[in-house]
Amino acid sequence: MAESRGEKAALRSRLVAARARLSAEQRTQAGRLIRDALLGLPEMGMAGTVAAYYSFGAEPDTRGLVFALWKRGTYVLLPLLREDGDLDWASYEGPESLVRGRRGLWEPREAGRGVEAIARADVVLAPALAVDSFGNRLGRGGGSFDRALVRVGPLIPVIALLYDDELVKRVPTEPHDMRVRAVARPATGITTLPAS
Repeated sequence: MAESRGEKAALRSRLVAARARLSAEQRTQAGRLIRDALLGLPEMGMAGTVAAYYSFGAEPDTRGLVFALWKRGTYVLLPLLREDGDLDWASYEGPESLVRGRRGLWEPREAGRGVEAIARADVVLAPALAVDSFGNRLGRGGGSFDRALVRVGPLIPVIALLYDDELVKRVPTEPHDMRVRAVARPATGITTLPAS
């Protein structure tokens, strides 16, 4: 387990540094391409509720995607980071409905719907620094999304948003790590991964 943690830390450090070298324009362009790929996905077109996240820092930009989903009538849930590190979920009601929350993240000012609200989503979009071909996801290390993904049913599409070179050969894993079922990348669009 300690070996996995060390490997994760090294991979995480390398990926964070690579993302930091991207320009704002590169991040915005990646976000547009990912948005277009996801909006064209039949599962997204049929989804009444999408659990997503509002990007920060060097993550692929999700702001346009969240806004587009909301404008077309999709009920969008965004996470509220709780004191215990778990995620509550609240509805996105447009860009003006967001406030700075814990750790400077943008969160809805709406009341939380509870940690179980993610279980009612038809599609879940998850942040990741890397994913491997088995769907193993490397997050930022806090475990918040892993805790939330435990509540998602086995048939619900869970899609991680990545830059193109972040679908890697192997992500070190620990028992608490949750897999994703697909990735969305700027140049290649959606890649479905084998069911676990």
